[in-house]
Amino acid sequence: MTQQSESTTTTTTTLTTTLTTTAPSSRPASAPDTGTPLSEPRPLRERRVWPRSFADRLTAPLPGISGFARFAREGALRPGSEGLADVSRLPYEPGPLPRVGADTIAVSWAGHASWVVRIGGLTVLTDPVWSRKILGTPARITPVGVPWSALPRVDAVVISHNHYDHLDAPTLRRLPRDTPVFVPAGLGRWFRRRRFTHVTELDWWEAAELGGVRLDFVPAHHWSKRSLHDTCRTLWGGWMLTAPDGRRVYFAGDTGYGHWFSRIGARYPGIDLALLPIGAYDPRWWLSDVHCDPEDAVRAAQDLGARRMAPMHWGTFILSAEPVMEPLTRVRAAWEKAGLPREDLWDLPVGASRTLP
Repeated sequence: MTQQSESTTTTTTTLTTTLTTTAPSSRPASAPDTGTPLSEPRPLRERRVWPRSFADRLTAPLPGISGFARFAREGALRPGSEGLADVSRLPYEPGPLPRVGADTIAVSWAGHASWVVRIGGLTVLTDPVWSRKILGTPARITPVGVPWSALPRVDAVVISHNHYDHLDAPTLRRLPRDTPVFVPAGLGRWFRRRRFTHVTELDWWEAAELGGVRLDFVPAHHWSKRSLHDTCRTLWGGWMLTAPDGRRVYFAGDTGYGHWFSRIGARYPGIDLALLPIGAYDPRWWLSDVHCDPEDAVRAAQDLGARRMAPMHWGTFILSAEPVMEPLTRVRAAWEKAGLPREDLWDLPVGASRTLP
């Protein structure tokens, strides 16, 4: 099982409740069938009360004492010297952000799970981490692919969960405090304590709308933790971004493989691009419940019915034991084995961009 950075503990405690009228159950309704109308967007900046824990949303139990004992005996958290030998070969090709109009969808990979998504005239950052180092891991092995100074005005930020490699306080401090941020249930207080004024929290299958772009929060096979005492106190998930013309970009955040992908695909048919994680998966017995390996990611793209897939969550931070270039090699092989068109695998170098046709 992964950890909060995903690798160590910290001492920061995050409270998870806010003020509103009623407290929903932690257990969500099951995913609707194909053709069920999407939920109405919830009000922006709505204050809500959340359950104290979302542990009942876990797909698999977190490891117990026996799991940690096995990891202590045989687990390797970092690749050996042979696995690190190819660091210089990691693809890094920064370039200018593409020119876009209101009807253009473009994505630029800044590294790890950080994307600059241009959709419906908005610039949306996903899990922005521009820091050179995060808690509990070595410094990033590829530079940030998009300089902060090169960003246009950021219209919105979406956060998948609170692990340190996805929720980076130093990066978020660079943003104006009135930047709209969209976060999982229970995580709003973390942002409001840092004086963000436009915070919208959502449960699974809920949505909000900004500037004509719909943002749906969808399930993931993962967990949350940021300190010693807040395991699963906030929710985790991915985001479906839908442009006014109906085109869709799915940002999976951080997730293992499982049943949610087919249900997401049924609920949101016609996904044009899926941003899916392919790294931080070895040892498999420890991480399979919460991190896709490359073959899992290709299966997930097929389950989603996505037209294209862009790999992420690899080649930036060393979070597990696989060789640094292995995720890319394996995802290309799995894509070819599945008989999928090569042009639909957007295996971008860090810093590169691609525009939807």
